Amino acid sequence: MADSSFDIVSKVDTQEVDNALNQAAKEIAQRYDFKGVGASIESSGDSIVMKANSPERCLAVLDVFQTKLVKRGVSLKALDTGDGEPKASGKEYRLVATTKDGIDQENAKKVSKLIRDSFGKTVKPVIQGDELRVSSKNRDDLQAVIAMLKGADLDVALQFTNYR
Repeated sequence: MADSSFDIVSKVDTQEVDNALNQAAKEIAQRYDFKGVGASIESSGDSIVMKANSPERCLAVLDVFQTKLVKRGVSLKALDTGDGEPKASGKEYRLVATTKDGIDQENAKKVSKLIRDSFGKTVKPVIQGDELRVSSKNRDDLQAVIAMLKGADLDVALQFTNYR
């Protein structure tokens, strides 16, 4: 009997991120507490730039954006804000965030080790670029791997695809 397998990926739905960005921009333009503080949020390439005239207002813009992302089903683990502190740029403060797409080598090794430690030789994880392929002869083991990874506290948002 052939091995069953599935892929572990970390993909961000860019359309949902764009929709959340537009909703956040509308809310920031309309909210009273953002009037007169130069608060804005915009996309520039693959990064999102949040601006305001104080670090607190800049973090409030980030909070509005994160709320919109959660409502649209985008994991906050896919958003990288660096150290999370707004940087002074002239008279305004800026916070630059990027979306993380794909599983980097370090996190792929962590996930692979976690699977090997829990399931031994019955389940074989293989790193393939920015994703992992997990295979096993027993489909129940694969279901258990998915359940274990959903419950694990990892630094990356995981999706499970190509279950065969």
